[in-house]
Order: sequence, then structure tokens, then C-alpha cells
Amino acid sequence: MSMVIAAASIALPRTADTKATTVRLAGRAARETLSAAGVSPDSVGMLINTGVYREANRFEPALAAMVQKEVGINLDYLADPVPNAAFSFDLMNGACGVLNAVQVAQAVLDTASADRILVTAADVHPGGRADADPDYPYADLGGAWLLARGAEPGVGFGAVRWGNGSGPTGVAGYLDTATMGGEGRRRITVKRRADRVPRLLDLAASSAVAYAQEQSLDLRRSLLLSSRPCPDFASLLAARLDLDPASVLAPGTPGEDPRRSREPHTAAPILGYLAALDRGPLVAWEQVLFVSVGAGPSVACASYRPQGA
Repeated sequence: MSMVIAAASIALPRTADTKATTVRLAGRAARETLSAAGVSPDSVGMLINTGVYREANRFEPALAAMVQKEVGINLDYLADPVPNAAFSFDLMNGACGVLNAVQVAQAVLDTASADRILVTAADVHPGGRADADPDYPYADLGGAWLLARGAEPGVGFGAVRWGNGSGPTGVAGYLDTATMGGEGRRRITVKRRADRVPRLLDLAASSAVAYAQEQSLDLRRSLLLSSRPCPDFASLLAARLDLDPASVLAPGTPGEDPRRSREPHTAAPILGYLAALDRGPLVAWEQVLFVSVGAGPSVACASYRPQGA
């Protein structure tokens, strides 16, 4: 069975919003995705919500249920019973979370227990505005993919592979209870090691090569969509893999200076996919290869064969 991206969207905070929230950003991206696909919210059989940084440092209850309500997916099982009554859950694994959700979605669609799965991703500053904190490294950004069965055999997502690099964690985000005072709901401590980017570059390059060898992919005929631990990560990765720089894409947050753009973080694969579509038809490439690297250091890779390629 093949699984394809039926539609995708991203959401940025609106000027009128006093504070960004993960629920609003993920919900708006999800609604726009469903609208683009021309399907109703009740056609979604499962919602998987990813993301790490949240408004007011909220971790309970599961934000997936709030996103489900925001989108209006099967809100009343008794009043509107449908064959695939949706359920939702959070899946948190930082920059690799979206590709982990793809792996779960593949398993669910294989069992025919759902026809469509919505994957959402959103991160926001605990205080509600990343642009108000110059030291905070991540963008306020939401995104969504609607995943469904492909009409053609062999199209869509291939196997998802994930793993960990060696050495200590490159990034640690936590609430420092010793120093937070009365600002604990609006602050977060993010510590990043000085050697973080070189180690993530090594991990991304070695993992992309290993995945390509395992799956018999030709990297020179593939479009590589990467996460963005630093503004020039795409060019660094292209040079490391000896690829045409135009074949490696790791876009920054829309509307920001690309040289100083905050890291898209969890929604980076969705942002990269949409940026690739903006550049032209994906069928120009034999395969798309998603490579996400994050704090662990951890990595996830997944191929995607466009329909018609």
C-alpha cells in the first residue's frame, strides 16, 4: 500500500494575534489543508500532533485533543457517528516528530482502520511571541499534512528510518525552576552546544548516504529536504554530500531574513515540502528524501516518490 501527501499547509501568527498558540497555529494549518484537499473534517480517521515548545509551557492535557476540537473533527460520537470515529494523540520527538508520525500513519493505513490521517506540527514561544525574545532560537510556526492512500503503486512515502548519533545532547530545552521566579509560564531555557551544527551535519550526511544505499536511491537524482539547525545548513549538507546546491533545500521561516531566520523546528519537513512545490513540480525529481536531525542527536529519514515521477 502506498501513502501520499494529499495536501499541506503552514500557519504563521497573525498580526492581530496578541499571542501565538500551538493549538491555533496547528488548527489553522489543518483547516487550510483539509480545504485544499476538498474534504470535510469528519473524513479524518486520526490526528497525530507533534511539537515541543508550547504556550505557557503547557504539557497536559494532550494538545492533540485541543487541535482536534479546533479543527472540528468528529466532536460528538453520539450525534455524528461515523465508521472511522477519529482519535488523536501527541507524538513528541522534536525535529524528527513529523517523520515519526509518518511511520505511525503508514502502519495505521496498512490496517485499513483509517482512510485519512492528519499530521500537525507547531511550536511557539512559551510567552506567545518568539520575535519578542531575541535569544529564543525557534520560530512560531504551525504546519499540517493530510496523508491518504495513493492511487498508484509505488508512489508516496517509502520506509522511515531513524536513529541516534553519539555524544551528548546538542540542545536542551527546559524550565529552570531555580531561576524562573514568577515567569515560569512565559520563559524557557534553551542551551545549545557550540559543536551542535557540525555534529548534526555529520549525522545528516551519513544517514542520508546509508538510507540511499539501503533503499537503492540515487542522491544525484533526488531532492533532499532537510531540517535547518542553522541558516546555511542546506549549503553545508550539499557540499558534504557533493551534490548540486539546488538539490538540497532547508528553507527558513517565511517572512524572516533568511540569513538570520529562526529555526522552523518541528514543522520543517512540511515547510520544506511546500517550498519545494513552490519551486516547481516534484516529478522533475526521481525521489524526494526527507532528512530531519534534532537535539538527541537524533535523525529520521524517509523517501517520497511523487505521483507521476
